[in-house]
Amino acid sequence: MPTTVDRIANTKAFKLVGSNTDLALAGLVILILSLMIVPLPPFVLDALISANITFSIVLLMVAMYVTSPLDLSAFPGLLLILTLFRLSLNVASARLILSQGYAGEVIQAFGSFVVQGNYVVGVIIFIILATIQFVVIIKGSGRIAEVTARFTLDAMPGKQMSVDADLNSGLINEQEARQRRLRLQREADFFGAMDGASKFVKGDAVAGMIIIIVNIVGGFIIGMVQHGLTFQESLSRYTLLSIGDGLVTQIPALVISTAAGMIVTRSASGNQLDVELKSQLLSRPKALYIAGGTLGFFAIIPGLPTVPFLALGSIMAAAGYMRSQIGQEKAAQPAAEAQSASEKKEEKIESYLQVDPIEVEIGYGLISMVDEDAGGDLFQRITNLRKQIALDLGLIVPPIRVRDNLQLQPSQYVVKIRGVQVAGGELYTDRYLAMSPSMKEGDLPGIFVTDPTFSLPAVWIEKTQRDNVEVLGFTVVEAAAVLSTHLAETLKRNADRILSRQEVKMLLDNLKKEYQALVDEIKPDLLPLGTIQKVLQNLLKERIPIRDLVTVIESLLDYSKVTKNTEVLTEYVRHSLSETIASLYTDPSGVIHAIALDPGLEQILTGSLQTQKEITSTLGLSPDVTTAINKSVSRNVEHAQSFGYDPVIISSATVRLYFYRLIHTNFPQVAVTSYTELPARTEIDIIGRVAAKWE
Repeated sequence: MPTTVDRIANTKAFKLVGSNTDLALAGLVILILSLMIVPLPPFVLDALISANITFSIVLLMVAMYVTSPLDLSAFPGLLLILTLFRLSLNVASARLILSQGYAGEVIQAFGSFVVQGNYVVGVIIFIILATIQFVVIIKGSGRIAEVTARFTLDAMPGKQMSVDADLNSGLINEQEARQRRLRLQREADFFGAMDGASKFVKGDAVAGMIIIIVNIVGGFIIGMVQHGLTFQESLSRYTLLSIGDGLVTQIPALVISTAAGMIVTRSASGNQLDVELKSQLLSRPKALYIAGGTLGFFAIIPGLPTVPFLALGSIMAAAGYMRSQIGQEKAAQPAAEAQSASEKKEEKIESYLQVDPIEVEIGYGLISMVDEDAGGDLFQRITNLRKQIALDLGLIVPPIRVRDNLQLQPSQYVVKIRGVQVAGGELYTDRYLAMSPSMKEGDLPGIFVTDPTFSLPAVWIEKTQRDNVEVLGFTVVEAAAVLSTHLAETLKRNADRILSRQEVKMLLDNLKKEYQALVDEIKPDLLPLGTIQKVLQNLLKERIPIRDLVTVIESLLDYSKVTKNTEVLTEYVRHSLSETIASLYTDPSGVIHAIALDPGLEQILTGSLQTQKEITSTLGLSPDVTTAINKSVSRNVEHAQSFGYDPVIISSATVRLYFYRLIHTNFPQVAVTSYTELPARTEIDIIGRVAAKWE
């Protein structure tokens, strides 16, 4: 239902003004400035002074009803305009007082009626008002604005990081994050502007006192010299007019200063001032009882007025009784509500037991990497990282929470998966990391380290050295790139730990949108969700993408009728994903440069498997044979890497899984595949052989 404002907005006159508010504001400012130059008749000055008083009262009332300082974010600019308007009125009234000895009925009334025609009383009242405004209100609100502006600016990076962390963790969307960032920026701008605007009010108070002194002295001289008035007549007339002029401008200034103090002292509770006073000041019955008893004691002391203290004491006691009755009514709620509140508290406690799937904790020296205002782009890198992992592995990475940890060194960071630290490192945001496989300590000036991602020798160099170092052939990256790369590799290495049943359920729900018949065929008794999760984890552990989830599920549905062993099911799925597996290891020309198992070693492994009565996860090899295999694998891996090939070992399907488990701990970067799980047309180039004897 449209409000009154909405109906007014539809009128032609309002549309005309609303479409030209910038011109109206500019004209208003020019008009205010012209008041200092153009002489005004007394009746016009009366209207403008009345308008000034009206504006100040309206502003005070609005300030009382705001729930947040940003509800009146235009206050600093409005304060400047009103201060300028008030000073213009001072100039116009001073002109009339000194030239005509009369400045309108408003000033005349304040000079004669308000101070009862006694200019000495008027001077004292003016000094008292100016002191209250200058010493109490202006100084206090100015100090609050200054401190709040400083604290707001200092807290900006942490608040920005909190917003970005909530966005990255999925608690808020992009639009909400943008609104919260805008609000933070507006808060900083508002309190910074209020810090400066408070100087306007302070200067206005000083100017008011100077103007009244000038008016009194100048009017006294003009009255005696030009108008022939006696000393007493001149002093009385011009002092009363000057005091009246000072009061009609000083009182609105005091009101506006009070409004400014209310604005800058508003808390973040989100309630109006009356609501906070009622809930906080009158919420303690004991305090009201004590106050009432104290006032009652004052009433019986001889010499003190009995009636006022007794009346006020009774009011305090009655207020305390009413608040205690309200408190008892609230306490006498049904037991079901108390139990519900208890359960809610327990739920809050349980929420602390939840562990974030993925966390990145950083020292305070790395906060600049997440501060967008300082050029930090870590959150954007993390967003791109999640997208890239989804494309590479088909895995939906849960939201990654980034938080600061004061227990870490300023330049340290750690990566946690389900609360367990799995990686970490140290970064220098004021430097670049230069890397090269052949680098040695002393090749470049800087801090020599080992790259946390690929364990390559590296040096943190000064930013000014970047161009020169890149010319020498070194790879140079910034600190945020080091962290995001390390995080990406860590997530890929631990992809199987990230994939929970909840993520599997999400993948199946997403798959159902396009392949409903396939997903509907999954039955808990035939193919439980846990079996699907375990197979997918086995694939991810060897960095086999699960993007082709249709093929994976079809293969599981076909072979789950034959076996329930997840390891065997994984091998069946690998054979179904032959094209995908081959694409992981082929070079641009379509050739897989692989390391084969020596026939003798194949025979040893096969024989070891045949002697086992049941399927186990180990081969039962002697320590000498295991050591010889590890040495042979190490030599062949170095040989493959020297040619720029990723190390891939190929074997028969029978021993593939067991050989992978045998070497995975010492060689996590080595992939193991089998001949039969590669397409028949795949071209394989054998560049080495793993033997059971060290040559």
